[in-house]
Amino acid sequence: MDVLVVVATEAEIGPFLELPPPQRQGLTTLITGVGMVATALALGERLATTRYDLLLNVGVAGSFDRTLSLGEVVWVVQDTFSELGVEDGGRFIDGQAAGLAPCMFYSGYSHSSVDSLRQCKGITVNTVHGNDPAIKAVVERLSPDIESMEGAAVFQAAQHFGVPVLQVRAISNYVERRNRANWQLAEAIGNLNYWLGDFARYLQ
Repeated sequence: MDVLVVVATEAEIGPFLELPPPQRQGLTTLITGVGMVATALALGERLATTRYDLLLNVGVAGSFDRTLSLGEVVWVVQDTFSELGVEDGGRFIDGQAAGLAPCMFYSGYSHSSVDSLRQCKGITVNTVHGNDPAIKAVVERLSPDIESMEGAAVFQAAQHFGVPVLQVRAISNYVERRNRANWQLAEAIGNLNYWLGDFARYLQ
C-alpha cells in the first residue's frame, strides 16, 4: 500500500521522520507549507504525476469543543471551507448555496487504526479564529469541532483525483483569543507521531 502523508510543516511530524526508513516503509511524506493554497498547489503537482492508494493528512488543530482534551488525537470525517461564500448583509451564504463551488467534503475511508479515535467535523480557514464574536458566529453556523488551515484542501484534492483520504489531527489548543501560554503543542505533536508510528506498523 502506497500512502502519501500530507502535512503542512516538518515540525508536526519530526519524530516520525526520525524513525528508521524500514519503519516508514510504504509512507511517502509531502510537506506542503501552511494554508489551503499551498496545500492545493503541492498536492496538484504531486498527484498529476504519481498515484497513491491513500492520502493521509496529519497535523495539529485548534478545538472549538472543550470536551476534547488538549493533546487528543482525532479523526476528521468532514471538512468545510468555512470562508468560501458571500455575505448578504448580516447573512452568510456558503459557496455551494451561492452557486460558486462546493465547500463541504467528506472522507468515507476507514481503517482499524482510527477505530478508537473520536470522529470530528472540521473547518478549514485562512485566518485562525481568535475573536469571540467570530467564534460564536462560525459555531452557530457550522457547529465545527476543530479547525485547521489545510484539511478541506486535501479532501477536495482527493475527490478530484479519485484517491481515498484520511485526516487525523491532534488538538494543540482551544479556539479562543490567542493565548499561546495555554497551548499544548509538544504534547499534541508527540501524540500525533505516536499514532502515526502505529499506523505505519499496521502497513508492515
